[in-house]
Amino acid sequence: MKKNSINWFEIYVTDFDRSQKFYETILNTKLVPLEGTEHPMAMFPVEEETCITGAIMYMEECKPGPGGTLVYLNVEGEMQDVISRIADAGGKVVRDRFAIPPHGFIAIFEDTEGNVIGLHSMS
Repeated sequence: MKKNSINWFEIYVTDFDRSQKFYETILNTKLVPLEGTEHPMAMFPVEEETCITGAIMYMEECKPGPGGTLVYLNVEGEMQDVISRIADAGGKVVRDRFAIPPHGFIAIFEDTEGNVIGLHSMS
Protein backbone atom coordinates (compact mmCIF):
# COMPACT_ATOMS: atom_id res chain seq x y z
CA MET A 1 0.00 0.00 0.00
CA LYS A 2 1.18 3.51 -0.76
CA LYS A 3 2.03 6.08 1.91
CA ASN A 4 -1.44 7.71 1.80
CA SER A 5 -4.36 5.34 2.27
CA ILE A 6 -6.74 7.63 0.40
CA ASN A 7 -6.19 8.87 -3.12
CA TRP A 8 -9.71 9.82 -4.24
CA PHE A 9 -13.25 10.14 -2.93
CA GLU A 10 -16.63 10.88 -4.44
CA ILE A 11 -19.55 12.50 -2.65
CA TYR A 12 -22.70 11.51 -4.50
CA VAL A 13 -25.33 14.19 -5.04
CA THR A 14 -28.76 14.47 -6.65
CA ASP A 15 -28.81 18.24 -7.24
CA PHE A 16 -25.38 18.94 -8.70
CA ASP A 17 -25.60 22.76 -8.92
CA ARG A 18 -26.97 23.10 -5.40
CA SER A 19 -24.26 20.80 -4.04
CA GLN A 20 -21.48 22.64 -5.82
CA LYS A 21 -22.71 25.96 -4.41
CA PHE A 22 -22.96 24.43 -0.91
CA TYR A 23 -19.37 23.13 -0.83
CA GLU A 24 -17.94 26.26 -2.43
CA THR A 25 -19.78 28.38 0.15
CA ILE A 26 -18.85 26.50 3.31
CA LEU A 27 -15.22 25.85 2.30
CA ASN A 28 -14.78 29.28 0.72
CA THR A 29 -13.16 27.79 -2.39
CA LYS A 30 -14.02 26.92 -5.98
CA LEU A 31 -14.58 23.37 -7.17
CA VAL A 32 -13.06 22.53 -10.55
CA PRO A 33 -15.53 21.17 -13.13
CA LEU A 34 -14.24 17.98 -14.76
CA GLU A 35 -14.89 18.08 -18.49
CA GLY A 36 -15.39 15.04 -20.65
CA THR A 37 -16.67 12.79 -17.86
CA GLU A 38 -19.68 10.55 -18.28
CA HIS A 39 -21.36 12.08 -15.23
CA PRO A 40 -21.34 15.67 -13.90
CA MET A 41 -18.37 16.10 -11.55
CA ALA A 42 -16.58 18.97 -9.82
CA MET A 43 -13.28 18.35 -8.05
CA PHE A 44 -12.10 19.76 -4.74
CA PRO A 45 -8.76 21.61 -4.89
CA VAL A 46 -5.74 19.29 -4.90
CA GLU A 47 -2.48 19.70 -3.03
CA GLU A 48 0.38 19.08 -5.42
CA GLU A 49 2.40 17.44 -2.65
CA THR A 50 -0.08 14.63 -1.95
CA CYS A 51 -2.26 14.60 -5.07
CA ILE A 52 -5.15 13.48 -2.85
CA THR A 53 -8.53 14.92 -3.69
CA GLY A 54 -12.06 14.00 -4.60
CA ALA A 55 -15.20 15.33 -6.20
CA ILE A 56 -18.91 15.77 -5.92
CA MET A 57 -20.60 13.61 -8.53
CA TYR A 58 -24.06 12.94 -9.93
CA MET A 59 -24.59 9.30 -10.91
CA GLU A 60 -28.12 7.92 -11.07
CA GLU A 61 -27.02 4.54 -9.68
CA CYS A 62 -25.37 6.01 -6.56
CA LYS A 63 -27.55 7.89 -4.10
CA PRO A 64 -26.40 10.19 -1.29
CA GLY A 65 -27.31 9.61 2.32
CA PRO A 66 -26.15 8.94 5.86
CA GLY A 67 -24.76 5.68 7.13
CA GLY A 68 -22.12 5.06 4.51
CA THR A 69 -18.43 5.90 4.45
CA LEU A 70 -17.50 9.05 6.32
CA VAL A 71 -15.12 11.31 4.43
CA TYR A 72 -13.22 14.02 6.31
CA LEU A 73 -12.34 17.23 4.49
CA ASN A 74 -9.29 19.22 5.59
CA VAL A 75 -10.02 22.72 6.85
CA GLU A 76 -7.48 25.49 6.45
CA GLY A 77 -7.72 28.20 9.06
CA GLU A 78 -10.40 28.23 11.72
CA MET A 79 -12.87 25.35 11.58
CA GLN A 80 -15.50 27.51 13.28
CA ASP A 81 -15.55 29.74 10.17
CA VAL A 82 -16.56 26.73 8.05
CA ILE A 83 -19.10 25.53 10.61
CA SER A 84 -20.68 29.00 10.77
CA ARG A 85 -21.45 28.87 7.02
CA ILE A 86 -23.08 25.41 6.95
CA ALA A 87 -26.65 26.29 7.98
CA ASP A 88 -26.87 29.37 5.73
CA ALA A 89 -25.67 27.26 2.80
CA GLY A 90 -28.48 24.73 3.38
CA GLY A 91 -26.69 22.11 5.47
CA LYS A 92 -26.93 21.02 9.09
CA VAL A 93 -24.26 20.64 11.78
CA VAL A 94 -24.55 17.11 13.16
CA ARG A 95 -21.72 17.36 15.71
CA ASP A 96 -20.00 20.65 16.43
CA ARG A 97 -16.21 20.98 16.64
CA PHE A 98 -14.59 18.76 19.27
CA ALA A 99 -11.05 17.75 20.17
CA ILE A 100 -9.41 14.45 19.23
CA PRO A 101 -6.08 14.90 21.02
CA PRO A 102 -3.37 14.91 19.83
CA HIS A 103 -4.78 14.92 16.28
CA GLY A 104 -6.59 18.24 16.31
CA PHE A 105 -10.33 18.71 15.97
CA ILE A 106 -13.23 17.32 13.98
CA ALA A 107 -16.84 18.25 13.28
CA ILE A 108 -19.55 16.45 11.34
CA PHE A 109 -22.23 17.96 9.12
CA GLU A 110 -24.97 16.94 6.72
CA ASP A 111 -24.85 18.49 3.27
CA THR A 112 -27.77 19.56 1.07
CA GLU A 113 -28.03 16.02 -0.33
CA GLY A 114 -28.20 14.19 3.00
CA ASN A 115 -24.56 13.05 2.94
CA VAL A 116 -22.83 13.07 6.32
CA ILE A 117 -19.32 14.55 5.97
CA GLY A 118 -16.56 15.24 8.50
CA LEU A 119 -14.24 18.21 8.85
CA HIS A 120 -10.71 18.00 10.28
CA SER A 121 -8.41 20.77 11.46
CA MET A 122 -5.41 21.10 13.71
CA SER A 123 -6.90 24.27 15.22
